[in-house]
Amino acid sequence: MPGVVILEADAFQSYEMAQVEMEVLNQQLVWKPEELTGVAMIVIADDAPFTAENIRNYVWVTYTRCNPSHDIYGIDPFMENKHWGCRGSLVIDARIKPHHAPPLEKDPVVEKRIDRLFEKGGSLYEWGRRVN
Repeated sequence: MPGVVILEADAFQSYEMAQVEMEVLNQQLVWKPEELTGVAMIVIADDAPFTAENIRNYVWVTYTRCNPSHDIYGIDPFMENKHWGCRGSLVIDARIKPHHAPPLEKDPVVEKRIDRLFEKGGSLYEWGRRVN
């Protein structure tokens, strides 16, 4: 997606460690503004290929694993008139945090039982046809 870079990082350990990690990232990139031209957002993820695979994964990971008050950083950040900003890319730490629920995994057995309901003769067959 134009303007978005997904970076894979080590698993989240603590907010104190995240502060250090984001400052290291800032120090690596703050001196290279020309290399970030056109990059509005950097998303830090546990699994970059999954996050970048499609828009659904990007939206799910980025916006359900981010607490704006804790997980928003920026390249070359500043405070002006009590307002936070950054001169470079916005950075969102979208890694799984210890307080998050475990990932929801599909159960193939349950999926198969549900799919039967939408097959011809199943109780949800007509409803499925109207929706699709």
